[in-house]
Amino acid sequence: MLPSAAQIAADVRLALQEDLGSGDLTARLVPPGRVQARILCREPAVLAGIPWAAEVFTQVDDAVSLHWQLSDGDAMTRNQVICEIHGEAASILTAERAALNFLQTLSGTATATAAYVEAVAGTGVNILDTRKTLPGLRLAQKYAVTCGGGVNHRIGLHDMVLIKENHIAAAGSITAVLEKAASLFGATPVEIEVENLKELEEALAAGARRVLLDNFSLEQLAQAVQLNDGRARLEASGGVSFDTVAAIAATGVDDISIGALTKDVKAVDFSLLFS
Repeated sequence: MLPSAAQIAADVRLALQEDLGSGDLTARLVPPGRVQARILCREPAVLAGIPWAAEVFTQVDDAVSLHWQLSDGDAMTRNQVICEIHGEAASILTAERAALNFLQTLSGTATATAAYVEAVAGTGVNILDTRKTLPGLRLAQKYAVTCGGGVNHRIGLHDMVLIKENHIAAAGSITAVLEKAASLFGATPVEIEVENLKELEEALAAGARRVLLDNFSLEQLAQAVQLNDGRARLEASGGVSFDTVAAIAATGVDDISIGALTKDVKAVDFSLLFS
């Protein structure tokens, strides 16, 4: 889901504060005058980040006009023009880096997500993100995941319960922690992490309805799906790569979560050029 306009504006303010400081010294060398410019994508990719890039130009100079040729979620080809820009040369140059930073980072996340989604096409498996996001850009990156066809897992610690090994250790057992979760959280989604089939059996017996299978082998995943027999939603996680994701999906799990979508970002190459 696209973050609020207020959140996007706040993201951009921080980016401009760290870039501009007390002002753009080099822009003082540029004579007054309106120019035309364009943003190009230099490689095949999936676009994400238009609201942030647009907000950068607005905060720098709201007289700059932008004419986007594509929308977030669209596929881009090499050297494709994605935006035409008209405005003061100095303003465009001041906004350039921050705008491209948002585009390159969020498009990188969207592009990686799209590749994983394509790899599991036809299986019905969802590709999920995680909380392994760049500090300060969680909502932006999670939006980018959806632009690539992925599905957001929990946004943070506040909107879903995810019980992991240390929570289980502190509570005493899988059964104990699930009983406590049921008494505390009611309709709030609860998921529990298990590390082997024995733990899965205990979780299912205790009423788990969503289970994360942590670092299971392909054979163990298939056994888990058979043991589960549709009782809980199963999520595979840990050690997922582009080379393994299709095989993991073929085991019959419902979801595959991949931290690399947001933490191992390969920026997409964009350029801004004066016409």
